[in-house]
Amino acid sequence: MFCLDNVCETHNNFKRAEVKLNAMPWFHGKIRREEAECLLQPREDGLFLVRESTNFPGDYTLCVCYKNKVEHYRVIYKDNKLTIDEEEFFENLSQLVEHYQKDADGLCTRLRDSVPKRGGLEFSVDSKAFEKAGWVIPLADLDFGDCREVLGKGEFGDVRLAWYRGQKVAVKILIDSSKAAQSFLAEASLMTSLRHKNLVQLMGVVFDGGTICLVTEYMAKGSLVDYLRSRGRLHVTPRDQINFAIDTCAGMAYLESKHVVHRDLAARNVLISEECVAKVCDFGLAREESFNLEGGKFPIKWTAPEALKYHRFSNKSDMWSFGILLWEIYSFGRVPYPRIPLVDVVKHVEKGYKMEAPDGCPSEIYEIMRQAWDLDPEARPSFAVVLKKLESFLKKFQASANFHTSV
Repeated sequence: MFCLDNVCETHNNFKRAEVKLNAMPWFHGKIRREEAECLLQPREDGLFLVRESTNFPGDYTLCVCYKNKVEHYRVIYKDNKLTIDEEEFFENLSQLVEHYQKDADGLCTRLRDSVPKRGGLEFSVDSKAFEKAGWVIPLADLDFGDCREVLGKGEFGDVRLAWYRGQKVAVKILIDSSKAAQSFLAEASLMTSLRHKNLVQLMGVVFDGGTICLVTEYMAKGSLVDYLRSRGRLHVTPRDQINFAIDTCAGMAYLESKHVVHRDLAARNVLISEECVAKVCDFGLAREESFNLEGGKFPIKWTAPEALKYHRFSNKSDMWSFGILLWEIYSFGRVPYPRIPLVDVVKHVEKGYKMEAPDGCPSEIYEIMRQAWDLDPEARPSFAVVLKKLESFLKKFQASANFHTSV
């Protein structure tokens, strides 16, 4: 997912380059103490793994084998740094592990071999990587003004309006959490490698003491779902609808070409610019840990069956979500599956249920929705194919509109 072409540009006399992520094969996420001890076999000195702390949410635990036992060291998150002994401090888990792989430095033994996590890997990134790549913006260069206008609340914290060198920008301000910090920087690092007119563009990252901010272009007209709901049929024209569909599909086709999976495509995660251009945002986050069915955060109505059931996310599961997004566009922002209780949506979908076309939705558009909702992921079309269909539909629409105008 993260093996992308380098993207470089000249900006503010810096050569801006892609920021690489560091793989953390030894990080196992939310597993219990007993499960960690079962995984650490055979118990050779220095065999280790890292897990999220169950007793201290937001902290981590380093589990190390020594003399046929497992020692559990609490990794404390303090002032945007990680530490075990409050003497040595590290920006991320990768730096901490590398340090103790070189020297025990107070641990029972030096870290040697790790137990790799099965399935998807976690990644880490540090501020120096952004600095070297030319993406760091000094906090003093951002002018929040007097009102400190809040544009919205994201997964990591508030999104505020600011001015940067004469232009409006959106600033995501991180809430104080180690896990959030790494997810936040993982999103930013991915954004350094992606540039497309239908993706919200990263402008830079701010590191100021304990504060981390992500600065992106400002999208004056807010989210697509709010735009559709607030304006409705009176102001959102059929031309607007097809344009929003094409813009979103073009951004997703670009991500598809880069092998990046969005995982949470929906009208709420598409923003509208002053010029009414739709751009995809919040793409590429590793959401295995942040979304769960029990916690109620998982966007069930937008998620493909194989992703819900087996956690198989792909460009094809994104296509399922795009079908739901198209339905949102043509229903003017209604919530999907309007007559089915949330708890019943999954069983209906698994039996092959597909929503009806919204009132006034062109048959060509509804057919794309139906293809996107095929239970077989491989039978769903690619974004590149759908983009061509949408562009072809737009040409027919324009020809028809011109004909009626001339008559």
